[in-house]
Amino acid sequence: MPGSKTPQDVLNPTPEYLAFWRERHVCTLTTPRPDGSPHVVPVGVTYDPEAGLARVISNRHSKKIRNVLAAPDATARVAVCQMEGRRWATLEGRAVIRTDEASVADAVARYAERYGRTPSPNPDRVVMEITLDRAMGRG
Repeated sequence: MPGSKTPQDVLNPTPEYLAFWRERHVCTLTTPRPDGSPHVVPVGVTYDPEAGLARVISNRHSKKIRNVLAAPDATARVAVCQMEGRRWATLEGRAVIRTDEASVADAVARYAERYGRTPSPNPDRVVMEITLDRAMGRG
């Protein structure tokens, strides 16, 4: 990532940008509350540029999941961001909630690969799947 704010191609990011998203970092997720105000929480995020997706696993009863489900058509514009020192990277897009076993298992496997640990089984686990349309960062 160059030294200034740089837009990235969501499907074809620079090697440096992709490498940063593969490092182990706690991220933030911003979802809109029903009143329009932002809800920002720490999460683990995986980035899949080949599919143009970011994924966040969560409990189906969490506020972030309820915020997306409460949005029109149960899809919401969201952003995920990570930073380390002066480096930062943001991904934005439309989120939907996936509850099917295959999607959740895939997201858990991706999380385990990035974060080096497999989450404990959780029958209430879902995945927030974000179809990306914007990426930017500073390295």
